[in-house]
Amino acid sequence: MQISLQEAVGKNYADFWNTRKRYRVCKGSRASKKSKTAALNLIYRLLVYPESNALCVRRYSNTLRDSVYSDLKWAIHRLGLDGYFDCTVSPMQIIRRSTGQKILFRGLDDGLKITSISVDRGVLCWVWIEEAYEITNEDDFNKLDLSIRGEVPEGYFKQLTLTFNPWSGTHWLKARFFDEPDEDTFIKTTTWQCNEWLDAADRSVFEKMQRQNPRRYRIEGEGEWGIAEGLIYTNVLYEDFAVDEVRAIPGVRAAFGFDFGYTDPNALVCMLLDKAASRIYIFDEWYQTGVTNQVIAEKIKQLGYGRQRIVFDSAEPKSIAELVAAGIRAEPSRKGRDSVNHGIQLIQNYQIVVHSRCVEFKKEIENYCWDKDKDGRLTDKPDHEFSHGMDAMRYGVGKLLLPDTFSFD
Repeated sequence: MQISLQEAVGKNYADFWNTRKRYRVCKGSRASKKSKTAALNLIYRLLVYPESNALCVRRYSNTLRDSVYSDLKWAIHRLGLDGYFDCTVSPMQIIRRSTGQKILFRGLDDGLKITSISVDRGVLCWVWIEEAYEITNEDDFNKLDLSIRGEVPEGYFKQLTLTFNPWSGTHWLKARFFDEPDEDTFIKTTTWQCNEWLDAADRSVFEKMQRQNPRRYRIEGEGEWGIAEGLIYTNVLYEDFAVDEVRAIPGVRAAFGFDFGYTDPNALVCMLLDKAASRIYIFDEWYQTGVTNQVIAEKIKQLGYGRQRIVFDSAEPKSIAELVAAGIRAEPSRKGRDSVNHGIQLIQNYQIVVHSRCVEFKKEIENYCWDKDKDGRLTDKPDHEFSHGMDAMRYGVGKLLLPDTFSFD
């Protein structure tokens, strides 16, 4: 069996491919082929090191199938190795037929299952943590790191690979690996320009983003850390709170907000408001681009929120009417000249507690800033970028924080 790695993998990742340091950390833009390269490299290593096994990790186990598992199946096919591996989803694993080597898949929400993981043949050498930015607690990473221990055969080595988009410069990943990298750490930043297989249409998406949305382009186009100057919400906490326990607190009320989009994403944000403790709990979300009102209605019902009162952007009365006709308890948000700023000011009096499953909301709230004028000075208007979930939150809690008789008009 002969494989042309140059043809299969392409260029710009030789240092990433060859490093033997314990921590291999790659942040990058979208479409920079960092995940695809990590998948190809993992399959290659199983061939070169026949006693090795691997573990693939994400924050939540239910996100593995459509990301790392799918990328590894793609890598097997691209390397022409379909007949050499068995891929199953129940249990989710990939096995090399001739040796019994395994790639295992776990979510950090598996608890003890991930820290006590073992293999029946060979040694566990490689760990790939995809979308590592989703891991908000550094201790979760440390526990995983400590579980990868023990001797390996001569010539083998152990390595943890982390790939992610760098949404916020306040994340522990930056301080841990990028601010003062040590001799055990390899770091790399990649961009879409590292991907020679993008076509003209793909490239035009980034070129347009660079012109129209420079703040988003910094992260999604250049792979640089999000820098949130003029951050609007600063009293934010991230934790895996028990939703039912919060819901059972006396006086807590549920709120649901929805911001319409099409090219921009629709954003549904689900909240629990504890006025007595001055806390807003964000416990669920749904973001999606390019969907019709009928699809929105079906998704809301599928998520189990079909009977909840949901507050939508009042600027779309026709869409609201269509959703009502589809059986959704949709109603318009408050409107008026000062409604946006007044809503922001009300929410700023609360601590916002974000469940770590709400990854899109987290990205937005860490980048939701006041806009700047042509001279670079901050204004009193929020920037449109990263505003979809923020608007949905404001719609949802607005009617609970204000009496029904209040008007901005």
